[in-house]
Amino acid sequence: MPRFKRRKKKKKSRGEEENKEVPLPDGETTLLCVIQQLLGFDRVKVYCVDGKIRMCRIPGKYKKRMWMRVGDLVLVAPWDFQPDRGDIIYRYTQTEVQRLERKGLLKDLEKLFGAEA
Repeated sequence: MPRFKRRKKKKKSRGEEENKEVPLPDGETTLLCVIQQLLGFDRVKVYCVDGKIRMCRIPGKYKKRMWMRVGDLVLVAPWDFQPDRGDIIYRYTQTEVQRLERKGLLKDLEKLFGAEA
């Protein structure tokens, strides 16, 4: 007789991920940005839709949960008292980026990157 029984792990289905509502940028309090550089100490340099490069921080509740990479699309809330800095609110997955592209929200970013390249 075995001493301990192994328990089966529950698998998360991808269907749950597709049904959740994605936060959208409103243009004033939140902006779409692309991660340009990881700086360490939970700091990130991002390139925003309005053409500015901001220094953003990853809040404590997202440090371990949301892993960031260069080139990821994120939602940023600029600070009121220091507009060149902000907080990262959300990181979009690949399927969510495709949805935003279908809605036409990524046209401003494409124009900015087209002008730079």
